[in-house]
Formats: sequence, structure tokens, C-alpha cells
Amino acid sequence: MRIVREGYFFIAGSLAVALLLGIAVNPYWAIPFVVLAGYFVYFFRNPERTIPTDDSVIVSPADGTVQDVIPMEGDDFVKKPCNKVIIFLSIFDVHVNRAPIAGEIKCQKYVCGRFRPAYKDSVGFENERHMIGIDNGKLRVTVTQIAGILARRIVSWVTLDDVLKKGELYGLIRFGSCTEIVMPQEVTVTVHKGQKVVGGETVIGRLSD
Repeated sequence: MRIVREGYFFIAGSLAVALLLGIAVNPYWAIPFVVLAGYFVYFFRNPERTIPTDDSVIVSPADGTVQDVIPMEGDDFVKKPCNKVIIFLSIFDVHVNRAPIAGEIKCQKYVCGRFRPAYKDSVGFENERHMIGIDNGKLRVTVTQIAGILARRIVSWVTLDDVLKKGELYGLIRFGSCTEIVMPQEVTVTVHKGQKVVGGETVIGRLSD
């Protein structure tokens, strides 16, 4: 099991506090922080994924549960009728985000905002969020990382003009959050509300011929 580099600070910090309390106070005081370090190992895990090679499929950008599928007139990047798939990530889901398609980042926007619970319907408009628009010549999609009540830090490892492979890691959100993907309507949505999805593996859309 791999761990993303952002997790090492939290793991090492918890173990350092556990060691300090165990030596200076009582070994029993160290137990909660050892457990916390174990949770951070779990939270920042980055499991291997088998990425579909079919160019016509769009994969989930995150692990979690499909909260809703919403038709839209378009957004700032996908300037045509489209569908938005909202994925809720609990504190027990893998929190790294993956590129749903291969392509180049043609748009990037970070918006400061509130930190409401990630399951609220309005979080995509009110909460802090980071959006990237990916274009591969045949298809444009946008993916938005949205902070939640516990997720106070959106991490991105990419910038404009970076080229991503399908399923490639590009960021994460700490701790409990929401990810949205907007796809044009020529993409048939293949997931439904309440469905569990796996980042980089679950096919959430298929491009029509």
C-alpha cells in the first residue's frame, strides 16, 4: 500500500506525540496517537488501480458515492448541454483524485469559500473549490475538488498546460469532501445516484460514436 507524500507529516507528527507522551507521562497516553497515526496511514493510502484503456470511456475522478446526476446547460469550460456527476467522499474513502480522461489542462480555477458539510446540495457553489478543465481534442470535461466541513485543504499537483494520462493522480482533499465532474451530453452517464465508485476504475460515462 502506497501513501501520498502529504500523509507523512501527519503520520510522523502523531507518532512523535505518542512517543513523547509515552516517555514523559504514561504509555497509555500514547495509545490514542498511535491509533491516530494508523488512521492517517489509512486515509492517505494510494492503492494500485487498473485503468481502462478504452478511449471512449470516462473514469471516476474519485472514490465515493454518487450523490446526484444533474443535467446542466453548460459551464465555463464545457460550453454546451452537459451532465454533472457529484461524488461524495466520506472520511473512510480514498481521497486522491484522478484524471477522468487523458488530455491537457486548458483551464484552472481556484475559488475561496465556506466549509459547509460536503453532502449539502449547495457546496459546489458556496464552498472552497478547485476546478480543472481537461481537453483531449475529442472531449472536454471539468473536474472540481470541493472542500467540506472537515476538508480544509485542497491539494493540487498540476497546473495549466500539464498533460495527464487517464487515471493519473492530480491531487487530493483533506478530510471528507466532494468531487464533481461535468461531461457533455454526448457522453452517456453510466452511474446512478447512490452507486459506489472507485477512482480510476469505475466507468462513469461512455462517449457515443
